[in-house]
Parts: sequence; C-alpha cells; structure tokens
Amino acid sequence: MQFLVLGKGKTGSLVADVASERGHSVCALDIDENRDASALTAASLAGVGAVIDFTAPDAAVENMTAVLACGGRIVVGTTGWYAHLDAMKALARERRGALLYGTNFSIGVQKLFRLTADLAKLDGYTFSIAETHHVTKLDAPSGTAITLRQIIEAAQPGANVEIVSHRVGDAMGEHIVTAVGANDTLELRHEIQSRRCLAEGAVRGAEWLAGKQGAWEFREIFDQL
Repeated sequence: MQFLVLGKGKTGSLVADVASERGHSVCALDIDENRDASALTAASLAGVGAVIDFTAPDAAVENMTAVLACGGRIVVGTTGWYAHLDAMKALARERRGALLYGTNFSIGVQKLFRLTADLAKLDGYTFSIAETHHVTKLDAPSGTAITLRQIIEAAQPGANVEIVSHRVGDAMGEHIVTAVGANDTLELRHEIQSRRCLAEGAVRGAEWLAGKQGAWEFREIFDQL
C-alpha cells in the first residue's frame, strides 16, 4: 500500500520508517512541502491508500479538509483540533472519505483508557490526572488527558477531575490517573519510552482504514488490528 506521511518531526519520521518496514511505499512531506495543504490534490492523492498526519493543530485541519474533500483516507495523530471534529466527520460522510483520529495511538494507552473506565466505577474517591510531555507540545492539557477526564466524568457525573500538565525537556509522554479515597489511594500510570508505539499504532490504523468510508476514533477499533 502507498502511504503519504505529513510531518517529518520525531513521530512522523518514525511513522515513515515503520510503514516502510511493514512493506509499504512511503512518501513524507514536511510543512514547507505542504504549506496550506497545497500538496494535497486529487491528482497527488491518486493511488494513496492513506494519509497519516502528525503535524500541528491548524495544519491538521487544513490537511483533513483537503484529503477528505477528495474522498481520501486520513489517519490523524495530531491533537488540539477537536473543535472541528464534527465538521470533519460530516465532510468524510459527504465525500465518502475516511477519517481515523485519536488522542493517542499507543496500544498501551488504549488499555489505560479501559482500565480507567473500570477504576472510575469506584464510589467515594476523588480523581485527578497528571500528564507530562516535551516542551514543544502545543496543546495543554494533552488530548490523552482530556480523554481520560471524559472517561472518568462519564462514570462519575458531576465530578470535577483536575488535570495537571507539565512540559519538561524531551519527555515523550506520561499519564497518571489517581483515585484518592478515605483509606487508600490507587494509581494507573502509563509512560511512553519510545515514540515507536505511537508510530506502530498509526500505521496499523492506516492499514485497517484501507477501503473504508466513515469516521472512527482509534479507541473504538484498536482491538480489531
């Protein structure tokens, strides 16, 4: 399959490497090669099985709009753009394209989401979230932390779940969910030790997206990979 990777940063470069290792043909573009989504046309996307985006929030919206308008398929690992999610889903349906998005493409984090949903069933506990990322991450709190908060609040209506964000050096991503009760404290913790887990999830998601139309969140489909 042919993949087009948008973003040549640390994660985007790993996505290209992983896709090549899995036998795919890969082209990667940096922001200067695709400014304002100018490289994403019907002609350039012909034959592309999926586009994989690890750029920045504003660029991701432009990229999604261009790809979906052509009826293409795109996997979006960028976060911080979800105010546009409904519009992107509608565009995917209208143009018969496909969108796979997620706040985190690590399989381990998907397990964290499910464990958090189970932990959040406890009564009499106060929940909080701490997240740490590299200093160049644009959005805070992280999309993953926001998802964790949504999971807890779905099980604990009215709960006020505090998120504390840290931006430190080149930290790749740590999330800690804490539940404090009257007599004990429980913690769930996930730390990324290599961005490769994100890249592998994104590539496997792009493989899954082949031939499909519609819009899905990664945590809906990861156990089908």
